[in-house]
Amino acid sequence: MDKNMEVAEEQVHISVRNLVEFILRSGDIDNRVAGTDKDAMLLGGKMHRKIQRRMGADYHAEVPLKIEIPCNGFTLVIDGRADGIIENASGIVIDEIKGVMRDLEQIEEPVSVHLAQAKCYAYIYATQKNLDEIGVQMTYCNLETEDIRRFQSVYAYEDLKRWFLDVAGQYEKWARYQVRWKQKRNTSIKGIEFPFAYREGQKNLAASVYRTIARKKKLFIQAPTGVGKTMATVFPAVKAVGEGLGEKIFYLTAKTITRTVAWQAFDTLKEQALRMKVLVLTAKEKTCFCEETVCNPDACPYAKGHFDRVNDAVYELLTTSDEMSREILEEQAKKWNVCPYEMSLDVSNWVDAIICDYNYAFDPNAYLRRFFGEGNSGEYLFLIDEAHNLVERARTMYSADLYKEDVLAVKKKVKNTAPKLAKKLEECNKQFLALKRECEDCQILNSVSHVYLKLLNLVTEMDHFLEDCKDETLKEEVLEFYFKVRMFLYIHDRLDENYLIYSEITDDGRFRIHLFCVNPAANLKEYLDKGNSTIFFSATLLPIQYYKKLLSTGKEDYAVYAESPFDTKNRLLLIGNDVSTKYTKRGEDMYERYARYIRQTALAKRGNYIAFFPSYRFMENVCDAFMKLPGEQIPAVMQAPYMSEEEREIFLENFEENTEEGLVGFCVMGGIFSEGIDLTADRLIGVLIAGPGIPQVCRERELLRAYFDGQGISGYDYAYLYPGMNKVLQSAGRVIRTEEDEGLILLLDDRFLDYRYRKVFPREWKDFQICNLNSAAENVKNFWSAREASKTSGINPEIMRES
Repeated sequence: MDKNMEVAEEQVHISVRNLVEFILRSGDIDNRVAGTDKDAMLLGGKMHRKIQRRMGADYHAEVPLKIEIPCNGFTLVIDGRADGIIENASGIVIDEIKGVMRDLEQIEEPVSVHLAQAKCYAYIYATQKNLDEIGVQMTYCNLETEDIRRFQSVYAYEDLKRWFLDVAGQYEKWARYQVRWKQKRNTSIKGIEFPFAYREGQKNLAASVYRTIARKKKLFIQAPTGVGKTMATVFPAVKAVGEGLGEKIFYLTAKTITRTVAWQAFDTLKEQALRMKVLVLTAKEKTCFCEETVCNPDACPYAKGHFDRVNDAVYELLTTSDEMSREILEEQAKKWNVCPYEMSLDVSNWVDAIICDYNYAFDPNAYLRRFFGEGNSGEYLFLIDEAHNLVERARTMYSADLYKEDVLAVKKKVKNTAPKLAKKLEECNKQFLALKRECEDCQILNSVSHVYLKLLNLVTEMDHFLEDCKDETLKEEVLEFYFKVRMFLYIHDRLDENYLIYSEITDDGRFRIHLFCVNPAANLKEYLDKGNSTIFFSATLLPIQYYKKLLSTGKEDYAVYAESPFDTKNRLLLIGNDVSTKYTKRGEDMYERYARYIRQTALAKRGNYIAFFPSYRFMENVCDAFMKLPGEQIPAVMQAPYMSEEEREIFLENFEENTEEGLVGFCVMGGIFSEGIDLTADRLIGVLIAGPGIPQVCRERELLRAYFDGQGISGYDYAYLYPGMNKVLQSAGRVIRTEEDEGLILLLDDRFLDYRYRKVFPREWKDFQICNLNSAAENVKNFWSAREASKTSGINPEIMRES
């Protein structure tokens, strides 16, 4: 290295807004405040621009400002955009605009953090222009009425300087911690290696993940169970962080069990002295110390004064422990008398990896605004596990509906105490009534903008009501409806070609308007674009083009098919061609045929089996037929709807013990036992899958079908076949979990022989055999005999394959 070259000094960046909101916050957590100003921020962009355009030639809008403050060993960079700078003969004024939903008469002075934001911009600008004094203007605008109220003041430069440097000085210790921790973390990352011997294809998989991150792209991975995809994604992501290709890993999943597996992967790397802070975000209801989750200082002692203490609690935790387990977080929260959930969110700012549900990244009602809110982005790496689940989850997240009956119910509750609100509700009800009269059953609508405008007026009136209401029970009921309306308005603002709008009369006679997100890819993109790179992976991401279309808008996304490391001789795949789950073929005879398939299989080789069915009713009918079969009874357990966590554990405990009799579990495809459970070795030796899992024909599925047909894509495949076959693949994945596992998969429906279904089979399923009720047991016996023979012969199966 040239001696004259200097290593660039580390920089720590923070926005003006994040700085003041972090350092200057104080007081209680109080959910009794409707929090409408936060929602107003989402709607305020248009109003900002409208106000800015009115201000004339002296007004300069959206002015970027930045200041660098030298600290010992690093530079603190504070930046942001001033909403407006007014320059005229009478002086210079910094304008900060805030859109609000509440009555402006209730704002007697600027909110302290709003004013602090404006003062920061004033100091930075005054420093740049060598000003002795500078004006600050707080502009509050009601988003419905467009009324404006302004507060103006003038500050001497020296006063601003003292104030600003005090705020920045309070942040300096946090910035210094950040710099020092990053150095320790990155040094430790350089020393770690892949913790296991690579399985077949696993090394290429890890390399593909690293290359994708380096190129800031998206990657779709179809990786059969047992490939070791969790470590094959976590390890290269950690390495990428050490190389400066990302700063925070978000491991996103839909299941609790997969969050545990991800945590274990990071823990395994820590055995090599990796220094990395990893946090699993747990839902508020599960972490709350109180019997009821009521977040206000009157009901919760941890809410009172929370913001006065939480920064000190977080700083102590970060500087004394690398471990961020739920137990450690709860212990720290109790020590400092703060809310454990809110403290965990603050801790998330400073950790290197966050393991959490999809909601925290993508759901408009639940996403972490500190990372994914308006104007926020970062060097994030997204690892999206069980990505097949994200399609339906995202559709739900980005859809919204409102019921006419809910409008009327709220109107009845407030008509005596809030006539103005009751009037607005009646206006909305009339619009719903008009649409209901036009709707015989279901009607596709081109627009509901007239409803949207009425709802905007309604929201403003509801804001006034919620601020004044003293009846807590009534307030809670109205608040619930308020959030539904807010969500409807928010989704309406996002409507595009990826949506269908329809009205319908539901089976129970209620009338609703539904904003239905058919393809969530564009909505997901908005959040994923806030990071550097995304890895989608699953054991069942087939066909991959289906998931690429519904999860990403990118045309240059990568895709990898990870080869299975398993010897196919360890697995028997049978297709029964003489049964069907089609509605036209269902009946007592068919249920008995399925029961006999299960019984013969279980008798051919004693052990633990799970039979998966397309619905509870079909499962119950077959189970009933199974119990009535003459001859020796085989023990059976059946999944029940809405099982508690304890009931699930009890159900799975049945598979822990192997008895001479064996065991058959009756379960539903797509349910809690069809994915995410780990029954290795002889805890499960076979699955029987009744039918291709095709969703029931319903209004929404038919709308999906018509929509994709209209796009020149097979609507049936997108609405029915692919979602159904995903359930099949997930169910089949329960039987082979490790390289040593042996077992059988019986696909029981003649439709599995149809090319449309077979084209979704994984590559490793090409060796299937066809059977019927008369031959299935013989196939099963022959398979297990061959497995026993290979073990007792002492011949290495690998050598046999090569020869």
